[in-house]
Amino acid sequence: MPSEDRTVSKEHADTVDLFAGPGGLDVAARWLGRKVYGLEWDADACKTREAAGLNFERHDVRELGPEDFPSATMLMGGPPCQTFTVAGHGAGRRALDTVLKFIIAMAAGESVQDELTQLEDERTGLVLEPLRWALQAAELGRPYRTIVLEQVPAVLPVWEAMGVVLHDKLRYHVRTKVLRTEQYGVPQTRRRAVLIASLDGARPIPAPTHQIYRKPKSALRRNNDDHLAEYKTMADALPGRKEHFHVVSNYGTGGDPKARGKRESTQPSATITGKVSRNRVVTDGQEGRFLDKEAGRLQSFPMDYPWSGGAIAQQIGNAVPPILGLHVLSTALGRQVTRALADKVFEELEWAHVQNEEVNGVCAVLAELREHVGAAPARDQDDPTNPNTVCAPALLF
Repeated sequence: MPSEDRTVSKEHADTVDLFAGPGGLDVAARWLGRKVYGLEWDADACKTREAAGLNFERHDVRELGPEDFPSATMLMGGPPCQTFTVAGHGAGRRALDTVLKFIIAMAAGESVQDELTQLEDERTGLVLEPLRWALQAAELGRPYRTIVLEQVPAVLPVWEAMGVVLHDKLRYHVRTKVLRTEQYGVPQTRRRAVLIASLDGARPIPAPTHQIYRKPKSALRRNNDDHLAEYKTMADALPGRKEHFHVVSNYGTGGDPKARGKRESTQPSATITGKVSRNRVVTDGQEGRFLDKEAGRLQSFPMDYPWSGGAIAQQIGNAVPPILGLHVLSTALGRQVTRALADKVFEELEWAHVQNEEVNGVCAVLAELREHVGAAPARDQDDPTNPNTVCAPALLF
């Protein structure tokens, strides 16, 4: 059902967020002034969206299409990835192979709906929904100008295959790459596969603004990023924790399980997941857990973001880090935010500023952000006239 107090209707939304979750990409898009309408099925995530004042409808994305959003020029989303997280091993590899075959069939104009209903795990086919929406929008004569997709690294081959279809069939400029979140000012080490597609010229993969995190034993290895700002730490993100602390998670194998995955507060967090027990916070020998709002903050959500409903840890762990989303979306739309401006958003912007902007006006940080992003198009990083070339893309059409 639709959000009761939504301010943007489906007919007037300029951005559709598929599998919208509790926020994430939607939060970043709202920062940028986009009129977003999200589609989400999980009841708990919908409760958070409602508390946050995000426009949404609790609906299965397979039952709607671009005809329901006649004004939308941008499509974004992060389809469920559970069946791909073990890609290369057994079921995950088979799920990937199945989806790649479906993409080829869809590119040829074939319907795959009957086959999708016969899948052992229906979630496998959900990753195809953004492609269905893109193809149908083009058939309606209203192709999305911009498409942004995000998921775990195992989904990169799917994005690459979709990129071929988007380029060859619909003439999009496409980029795909696996990004490290700490390189974009998120106080957490997390890797995400992104796709950026544009009909308005080639858009670059956003250039890193912060240094990559290196484990202490490998800190001497050169990474050619000395010119970038140092990565953000847990202490940077959680100034309310006055004392030094360390976090122990059960990631990895081998060694003493009690010491596995140890991170000091002067380092970025390990990947935030839906399993709260994976992160034990130790201060002066006393163990504890991150509060929900602290875990959300390590995902780069504002500290006052109103997490609601049940399974909050899972909601937080599944979400796209908004600061990463800010870099990806702004670049896809024409101009990547600067490090200084993104840091200002992270450090100063409360969610209340966004929720209340229609009443109190646009705050200074939002005004500066929106003016900057709307000022000029981003140049492709491979453009020889671009003095800010940082890294080569994984895929460019």
